Amino acid sequence: MTKITIAIDGFSSTGKSTVAKRLAKALGYVYVDSGAMYRAVTLYAMQNGLIDTDCFDTRGLISQLDDIDISFKFNKDLGFAEVYLNGINVESAIRTLEVSQFVSQVATISEVRAQLVKQQQNFGKDKGVVMDGRDIGTVVFPDAELKLFMTASAEKRAQRRYDELKERGDDVCYDDVLKNVQSRDHIDSTREDSPLSMAKDAIKVDNSNMTLDEQFEFILKLSEDKINETHKKKRH
Repeated sequence: MTKITIAIDGFSSTGKSTVAKRLAKALGYVYVDSGAMYRAVTLYAMQNGLIDTDCFDTRGLISQLDDIDISFKFNKDLGFAEVYLNGINVESAIRTLEVSQFVSQVATISEVRAQLVKQQQNFGKDKGVVMDGRDIGTVVFPDAELKLFMTASAEKRAQRRYDELKERGDDVCYDDVLKNVQSRDHIDSTREDSPLSMAKDAIKVDNSNMTLDEQFEFILKLSEDKINETHKKKRH
């Protein structure tokens, strides 16, 4: 069967990773969470004293980029690939609000982006991949057959993120989560290198009033239609 590349971009906490994981499983595709890669670099920076609330040693981070090895290992019990940083499972560690506070700053560094984009493009060279992030359809896979751009109101996204963190047992308050969402939106949209923007040929998906199932069914249908369309083009 013809395989395509599916690029899912959009604002933080729009459920990109959730739908991308589910979509990849339904299609038998490889799922790559590009945001997790930036979170892993951020965790490395935090662990090595390169970033905190007072300072960010960008030169120090750039000089250590070759020491950062990020990989994905499939966990059959969970049904998705977990993130490893230099051989250590950091799937839970990278999802904290602390990492969220710094990840957009780390993602503004051109050298970090260049290093990770190269890896991401390598993951997708054989097609049959679903990747989500901020610049997948514009920078990583500008030729992707299907590009989606996900959005929702900041309040809705903050509520979802807050519920997710509380469910995990994190001690957070809604106002802090909302501030974090708004701050990340601003940094992601205004950075000089690959700012968050919707690709001209992307389909906008506003999921403010969609359930997870409704969103998944809608995106699965778009994907299947695009796969069939691509298959027919190849035959002619």
